[in-house]
Amino acid sequence: MGSAVERTDDMVREYLTFRGFTSTLKLLDAEIKADKEKGFRVDKIIDQLHQFIQAYDLSALKEYWGYLDRRLFCRLEDVYRPTVNKLRTSLFRYYLVHTVQSNRIEKTQEFFHKQGLELQGHAEWRDWFILPFIQSPEQNPVFSPYFTRQWADTFLVSLHNFLSVLFQQRNALTNSPHPVLLSFDAEVQRTISLQEENEQLRQMLFALQVEPRMKKDEEIVHHKLPPYVQNMDRLGDTELDQPPIHSRQRRYQDHEKERKELFSKPLTQKGESTDTEPQPEGAADTPDVPSSQVQAVAEGAGLVEQPFIKLSQEEYGEHHSSIMHCRVDCSGRRVASLDVDGVIKVWSFNPMMQTKATIMSKSPLLSLEWATKPDRLLLLGSGVGTVRLYDTEAKKNLYELAVEEGYPRILSLACSPSGTSFVCSAAAHAARSGSLLEGANRPVAPVLGKLLLWDTKTVKQQLQFSLEPGPVAINCTAFNHNGNLLVTGAADGVIRLFDMQHYESAMSWKAHDGEVYSVEFSYDENTVFSIGEDGKFIQWNIHRSGVKQSEYSLPQDATGPFVLSGYSGYRQVQVPRGRLFAFDSEGQHVLTCSSTGGLIYRLNEGESGLESILSLGGHKAPVVTVDWCSAVDCGTCLTASMDGKIKLSTLLAQKS
Repeated sequence: MGSAVERTDDMVREYLTFRGFTSTLKLLDAEIKADKEKGFRVDKIIDQLHQFIQAYDLSALKEYWGYLDRRLFCRLEDVYRPTVNKLRTSLFRYYLVHTVQSNRIEKTQEFFHKQGLELQGHAEWRDWFILPFIQSPEQNPVFSPYFTRQWADTFLVSLHNFLSVLFQQRNALTNSPHPVLLSFDAEVQRTISLQEENEQLRQMLFALQVEPRMKKDEEIVHHKLPPYVQNMDRLGDTELDQPPIHSRQRRYQDHEKERKELFSKPLTQKGESTDTEPQPEGAADTPDVPSSQVQAVAEGAGLVEQPFIKLSQEEYGEHHSSIMHCRVDCSGRRVASLDVDGVIKVWSFNPMMQTKATIMSKSPLLSLEWATKPDRLLLLGSGVGTVRLYDTEAKKNLYELAVEEGYPRILSLACSPSGTSFVCSAAAHAARSGSLLEGANRPVAPVLGKLLLWDTKTVKQQLQFSLEPGPVAINCTAFNHNGNLLVTGAADGVIRLFDMQHYESAMSWKAHDGEVYSVEFSYDENTVFSIGEDGKFIQWNIHRSGVKQSEYSLPQDATGPFVLSGYSGYRQVQVPRGRLFAFDSEGQHVLTCSSTGGLIYRLNEGESGLESILSLGGHKAPVVTVDWCSAVDCGTCLTASMDGKIKLSTLLAQKS
């Protein structure tokens, strides 16, 4: 809602300037500057509260919270009143903790002097009146939990989530009418979406018209043989009678000629007759498509040369902030997506999009991974040193385990194909986060971390992997198909390959200048691919440590960091968290991120490098993570962006 309000404000300014209402424009700018609701921007409201706390301005803090209560909270139903009271209590406690940590005892005493009469009748404040008279309250068992970073982060995240949900559902919660002017932005987005959908349906219709004839031709030329027969003509001495090579080439040329005649049919003028075979039944109702467009589709790579046809593209729009992770489960039936606000959505897309579960986390979440057996379970890694196993069908936590306090950030999770264990990457606090401020200084030394192996059934730590030359944060992990190998990418730019039968490092090599963002095994598992902070996409031979097999060139918007710019100089930078590339079922094509949607490339050996095949498009913000599901007949590509939108593109593979 905040972005729609900003765009509407800009449109009103433009209109007033056009009409010459300069006085009204000045008053509008003055009131916007003094707006206490900050254009319904949650981050700005929290920043304002934080400024009052930092300045020890208790009166302004009370007045601002009172304004929010009168303007927003009092319109809620009574069921939300306990939540509002708890947030108010936590806000004042956050203020008191800040005064004590800053050694401003006079401000602590001032708080109880001004608020004593109001708070003395409340049971939750009974023990707090002795706070100014305790020498070390952070060591007192009553107050020590409130002096931890974990409590402060949990409070700020809870306040942020509450305000976000309040603004998103404001009309339903407060029963207040939605301004008609604000619906303009939604109508524009809906119109654009309908136009894109119409174009996709037009392409689908065109593809369906030519598909019967293509199938007929393929029955003549491309017989589908059993696997054990397909390659028999490659044997040296065989007793099978093969057709003459010249006859095969002639039949192939005739087939290509028929395909060209087929694609040229829509280009004939109305009223002209052709001597070709009649069109298949159902092709008579051909839409009036411009000839230039039909020619571009027919002559381009979309239907004749390209290996994929984009049949459809749907949007999942339940998130309201930038996506961090988006993964399909092993069966290809469910998707789990996580945004930077800590909201997780579990949803299905076949036969229709439907949200199955919503998980609201009090603590920040950093990693997400589907369990393999059973595939309904979801592993969630937090920023406070915990890993949860969540049952998406029962909609409850099965268990929550705690990692060492010195390594609270769970950066990566990977479940073994057998489902009996999973690896967990735990790291210490550092500057690397989901969103970085522009110009922030990065640490020179790599972030410290550990790589742990946990047993899924007993929920106990099995071992800690040895990370040479020293402990370092592991950003990404991936198993091979049978779980015998584990590949990891770390903050020191090193890729490490572990033998999971002996639980030891098989090899390691310096792969990138800077951090390794994403790493995956190739289709044949003889190589691994990686993307790093240096913007390189490299294929490594795992049989020869540190030997590059190929190095591909990718644009910067495919490797990160990702930048989203907006109105009034707004700028958000996000460091990669999720998967940056994904392969198709045969490992011949790779899906990558871009600023407007997913891009599919063909992997070529040698100097030819990557060959651009298909742009999925559909996004208005940079895509930050992708996934490619081949568990169903039609391949499904997932692309998630910084505006919280997830596009689901269904592809049809054209077999050559």
